[in-house]
Amino acid sequence: MNDSRFAPSPSGPLHLGHAYSAVQAALLVGQRGGRLRLRIDDIDGGRSRGEHVASAIADLAWLGVEWAAPLWRQSDHLADYAAALERLIAAKLAYPCFCTRADIAASLTAPHGPSGAVYPGTCRRLSASEREARMAALPWCWRIDMARAADSAGALVAVNNGRAAQFDPRAHGDVVIARKDAPASYHLASTVDDAMMGIGIVVRGADLLPATAVHVLLQRLLDLPTPEYHHHRLVCGADGARLAKRDRPATLGALRHAGVDGAELAAALRVHQLPAGYSLAFA
Repeated sequence: MNDSRFAPSPSGPLHLGHAYSAVQAALLVGQRGGRLRLRIDDIDGGRSRGEHVASAIADLAWLGVEWAAPLWRQSDHLADYAAALERLIAAKLAYPCFCTRADIAASLTAPHGPSGAVYPGTCRRLSASEREARMAALPWCWRIDMARAADSAGALVAVNNGRAAQFDPRAHGDVVIARKDAPASYHLASTVDDAMMGIGIVVRGADLLPATAVHVLLQRLLDLPTPEYHHHRLVCGADGARLAKRDRPATLGALRHAGVDGAELAAALRVHQLPAGYSLAFA
């Protein structure tokens, strides 16, 4: 499988960092004889906007980045994520968590991990009767029992940037795999999507390298194939910080309206050349 995907969330306009990632993904799959797919990560219904989907498609066309139909929308695959979640619950590898962010902040004793604060495992220690009572009265998310899941999975190896690498997800703690308002988190949805779409090469920013350990774990637990990973440098602004969707001057729409030639920009990004004021870093 030599297909890859570009997977923006429609919560804001694409910026120069998205362009670099899309161009690098298209370049790699072109060299491998594969296709680039476009996936819209719109599982967060509260933040997703249709106009950002349309602008993303327009931005890719402006850059000259071609993608193979059909368009994949996460919102069309909620049942698939729910089925994967049920499998993990049945294997006793997931548990309901009723904690709010304030609860976690107040009780947190564990150190920070690769993805931020590590959940202290409060709800993992609830009895079956306590869980049942709370599920009748409170909203909950689902967390993976990381220690048990990692023990079940064994050693985890995947190819990253052309070399075999071993991943250990334990430092992440009991991450959320299904939110209170959706049947999946980014971790679970992205893992299931990649398998269903037949993605063999995942190209994304180095900021997502830590998440790869969780994704490879979920692939093992759900008997899904593990793709090859390529984590590239991040586009940073003049302040040295990586770009975010709030960085309006770097949006592709702003560059397009300023008269920048999209094809010329894409050609420069293929060879890691950026407009003045921007740089690449693993920050």
